[in-house]
Amino acid sequence: MSVKKIELEKIGIDQEEKERAGSYMQVDSGVLRCTVKQEGVEIYPTREALETLSDAKNYLWNALEKDDSLGDFSNGYFIVVRKGVKPLFPVQACLLIEEEEKQHVHNIIVVEEDAELNVITGCASVPQRGKHIGISEFYVKKGGKLHFTMIHMWGREVEVLPKTAVVVEEGGVFISDYICLHPAAKIKAYPTVYLNGRGATARLQSITVSTPGSYIDLGNRVYLKEAETRAEIISRSVCFGGTIIARGHLIGEYPGVKAHLECKGLLLSDKGVMHAIPELEGRAKDLEMSHEAAVGKIAKEEIEYLMARGLSEDEAVATIVRGFLNVDIIGIPEALKRELDKIIEMSDSAM
Repeated sequence: MSVKKIELEKIGIDQEEKERAGSYMQVDSGVLRCTVKQEGVEIYPTREALETLSDAKNYLWNALEKDDSLGDFSNGYFIVVRKGVKPLFPVQACLLIEEEEKQHVHNIIVVEEDAELNVITGCASVPQRGKHIGISEFYVKKGGKLHFTMIHMWGREVEVLPKTAVVVEEGGVFISDYICLHPAAKIKAYPTVYLNGRGATARLQSITVSTPGSYIDLGNRVYLKEAETRAEIISRSVCFGGTIIARGHLIGEYPGVKAHLECKGLLLSDKGVMHAIPELEGRAKDLEMSHEAAVGKIAKEEIEYLMARGLSEDEAVATIVRGFLNVDIIGIPEALKRELDKIIEMSDSAM
């Protein structure tokens, strides 16, 4: 395989699987690895799951409307955690483009009642050009919890066009962390979460960086459809060039639901464009929905405040950017944390 171990670590993949409940790895259209180390967790290539599991077809194109224009998919992963199972370690999934010009996958995750699952998925490419189309459907049953982390590291001329939908039932929790520190030529994604059961909760956080020549259009949409549902969307973007469009859309459909949208960006280049589009949509009375959006540079006052407390100017800037890009993600390796530090160094140079 052309992808080096350290590169896989940068997208959250532990090849030794020391602290993983299972692994799935696909290169181009071929499945390279599919292993399970935790009882109650099942991992299949999607095609195999559709052939061997009696209920698998119930989850195919159920959260999303079928789109025949995308063509035929080349596997993807099908992950199930059975009722009441709570693995100690995450499941990891890796999707790589190595030689083929196009990779089209269909991923499905099912968290059954009162079960929990932490999934770390890394996507990358060896060539600088190509196209990745990822269809993902996630189902969190009553009282279940899914923490899904996606880390992208694409080539500069790769187009990434995923479609994602998540259905959360009563008392379920969905947490999403998206990190893209190596922007592609084009990334366009707008995952949608449906909080269909009473007390369902969603928290979605994204960390994106753009460089000259990149076009990133990212957002999240959450429908709060039942009583006591809660949602939070947090977006952090740093622009060194290129274009970042940060979207967020909260739709409250039941009295008393609570939701918040926070979209903030640092524009560190005169050649970059940053566009924040927060949306709140109320369809019932007595809602508690709010948003805040900000695009700008690091405030001089913040730097001076930290310098007055003994930090040098460089240390003050690094501290501010580190706090801005702060992520709390379970199971990410040290290599990825070091990548975040590199972004902070880039920010220092840009300032």
